[in-house]
Order: sequence, then C-alpha cells, then structure tokens
Amino acid sequence: MIYITRKASFNAAHKLARTDWDDDKNNEVYGKCANPNWHGHNYWLYVTVKGEVNPETGFLVDLKWLKDVMNDYVVDKVDHKNLNLDVDFMKGKLASTENLAIEIWKQLWAPIAESGAILHCVKIYETENNFVEYFG
Repeated sequence: MIYITRKASFNAAHKLARTDWDDDKNNEVYGKCANPNWHGHNYWLYVTVKGEVNPETGFLVDLKWLKDVMNDYVVDKVDHKNLNLDVDFMKGKLASTENLAIEIWKQLWAPIAESGAILHCVKIYETENNFVEYFG
C-alpha cells in the first residue's frame, strides 16, 4: 500500500453563524468568526490517496490527473468565493473548516474511486496554526 498526497491552495471568505441564533449567541460561540461582513483565509488543501502502484506505469495515480480532479471538483468551485453563499456543496451547511473537509471528501470520493485508488485523507489548513484532517 502506498500513499500519495497532492497540495492545492485557494482563497475564500466565510462566516460562522447559525441562522437560528441571534447575533449575541453567534458572537458568544464563534467570536470574530461571526463577523457579519465575513472574513477570509488562504487555505491549503492536501488530498491523500492510497492503493497499489500500477506496475505498468509506476504510478498509483497520475498526479496531473489528481490535480485536475481537485481543481474540477473543489478548487475551481471555492477559490475566491464565499463558502456560505457561492459554493454549491456548502449550501445549507455551517462553513466551518470541519464541515468543509467533510464536503470536499464527498466531492472527491467517487472520481478517485473510479481511478482504482482510495481516498485516504482530506486535510485543510485554515491558518498556519489550525488544520483539519478528515478520513471519511
């Protein structure tokens, strides 16, 4: 079993706030992240796939192909967007990094599985100090 990881970056805005809570409750729970005028991050996305090396190609997957899948299914949809308002797979979900990782997994799982590889991990750095890992 071999593991291979591809990294991508994107910039996006979001706000952490529940619509069923008032501003005071959102501010109490989410602090500055509940700013009514949004805030943004320079995110780093790491996608790790695992499987067996194809003896013919020497690859688990072609990294150019993995880059294209990440761009088509995720990066092109989130880059320079508002996660709360603009991203189809985040509609109706609280735009936490945890939920973002779960929803990115859902976007990538099928196309990676069709390649014969297995999606192992989605890791997102929201800041240099904070990151989330999701293993499905």
